[in-house]
Amino acid sequence: MKKNSFLYRNSLSLVFLALFILTLAAQAISGWKTHNQELAEDHAPPVGFGTYLHSGHFVSATFENFESEFLQMSLYVLLTVFLRQAGSAESKQLEGEEEVDREPVASKDAPWPVRKGGWILKLYASSLSICFAILFLISWGMHLYGSWMDTNAQHEIRHEPRESIASYLTGPEFWFETFQNWQSEFLSVFAIVFLTIYLRQKGSPESKPVDAPHTQTGK
Repeated sequence: MKKNSFLYRNSLSLVFLALFILTLAAQAISGWKTHNQELAEDHAPPVGFGTYLHSGHFVSATFENFESEFLQMSLYVLLTVFLRQAGSAESKQLEGEEEVDREPVASKDAPWPVRKGGWILKLYASSLSICFAILFLISWGMHLYGSWMDTNAQHEIRHEPRESIASYLTGPEFWFETFQNWQSEFLSVFAIVFLTIYLRQKGSPESKPVDAPHTQTGK
């Protein structure tokens, strides 16, 4: 059997990790310059790049996006267990059980939690959605914290009183930031679920075979 290289075996995750690092760095640099322009307009001194990375402006913008992505993935992983879309490559078949529905078997090649059994196996059986849900809650909290910090930094520049985090949480600004990201994620999930009914991408595991009928549900 041909032994593939590490890069070949992990190319998909490595490419997306590299893209993430590059775009996060680009966001940090452009956000820093934008923030300093806003400070100049308010006649406040500029901040250094290191200081900016700890600012509410950067924290809020970063975790605001993380939050919506992890919400999308946690709901997508969980809802595809129960819900169906006829003809979609992203849906399980309308009738019958599939390979992902079978009960786990504790073979020698199975992951350790499967061989261990009990509550560890039950937790492992839902570990993907649980992990995404935890990442969403952490990102949501960091978004709230960063946005609150940034708002109070603006208040200080304008010599206005600071706002408590409870007061900020009940105001419209945080939720405006939140919902404008959530709705875009829900739209993107709807798009891939619906468009895979009629459109194809040869070679992609996210698409049905090119010659598959539109009525075929699943890959």
